[in-house]
Amino acid sequence: MGRAHEVRKNAMEKTSKQKSKLYSKFGKEIYMAAKNGGPDLDANLELKRLVDRAKQNQVPAHVIEKNIEKSQTVGGEDYFPVRYEGYGPGGSTIIVEGISDNVNRTVSEVRNCFTKTGGNMGVQGSVTYMYQYVSYIQFSGLSEDETLEALMMAEVDALDIQSDEDVITVIGESSALDDIKDTITKAGKEAEKELEFFKDDVIWMPNNYISLDDENLDRFKRFLELAEDVEDVQEVYHNVKFEEEE
Repeated sequence: MGRAHEVRKNAMEKTSKQKSKLYSKFGKEIYMAAKNGGPDLDANLELKRLVDRAKQNQVPAHVIEKNIEKSQTVGGEDYFPVRYEGYGPGGSTIIVEGISDNVNRTVSEVRNCFTKTGGNMGVQGSVTYMYQYVSYIQFSGLSEDETLEALMMAEVDALDIQSDEDVITVIGESSALDDIKDTITKAGKEAEKELEFFKDDVIWMPNNYISLDDENLDRFKRFLELAEDVEDVQEVYHNVKFEEEE
């Protein structure tokens, strides 16, 4: 009874922590987009895309509205995008992106994630050359052929289209995210098919993946846990292939 209670308590705390991190992540991105481009979703396409993604991830409306309103107040907070890169356990490569109002604090906390797991944080460009910065969209509702035909008809270029059962992945140039998603959405409506988007973002995608032995994999997972606890970290990209991905 006591053990079951502890398990449920820990699970609830973990879920609450994940929600808090998610709300904070989208809140900062929405705040920055609204502050830089204005609060009007029709005029600020970056903000519109972020709000759509936040809603897809079940971020409450009050969190979205609060950050848009806060962005228009005099003074406000000054956030800066930051990126760190380096080598993790077993020769893995890692890119950490974040939004910070105190760069000295953030770089110290991210460096600790590397050093505590046997890795090394490198200089700008030490890892990113092994990655592609691309639009990455995953969805279901159309076939691979229907997706390809829609993109070709709209003259929207894709670098790659992959199909895994009913999930379609489209990879394109980093600047083509909105064009690709809008084309897919339009094709779904015309075919009267219900689409479900699982991911639509611009990401760092590794050119090659590696597998780690058990010891290094445990250390790498520890890195991800530590990075998750850093408030300013938004995303962690890496080249480690987990067994469930095979």
